[in-house]
Amino acid sequence: MQKTEIQNYKDLIVWQKSVDLSVLIYEMTEKFPKEEIYGLVSQMRRSSISIASNIAEGRQRGTKKDFIHFLKIAKGSAAEIETQIIICKRLDFSKSINYSKIDSTLEEILKMLRGLIYKLSSQPNQLTH
Repeated sequence: MQKTEIQNYKDLIVWQKSVDLSVLIYEMTEKFPKEEIYGLVSQMRRSSISIASNIAEGRQRGTKKDFIHFLKIAKGSAAEIETQIIICKRLDFSKSINYSKIDSTLEEILKMLRGLIYKLSSQPNQLTH
């Protein structure tokens, strides 16, 4: 089996799933009370977008060190959105929100980010485009 090299950040499954998560967060927050538009809604949307954006930026920087750094920032943003989801569940904004898909997608993203950071950190060679 031949090993394929990632040519673009869009080829990364973790980036693709992060974009999916952002869409899920946008759809979920549309159901929130209007008074939350500048509170949790805005914060959750920014945090979710930050995950995919940092993966993309880090990959485009071209060095392994930069990529790892931005993956760690993306992991931090994932922890932010995880915390915000916990707050939303406690506030019980809407009984119609099904958190299971968001929770499982976020858990998968966090695992992938940890794995990718570990893999890149343990490889001696430089990242190439």
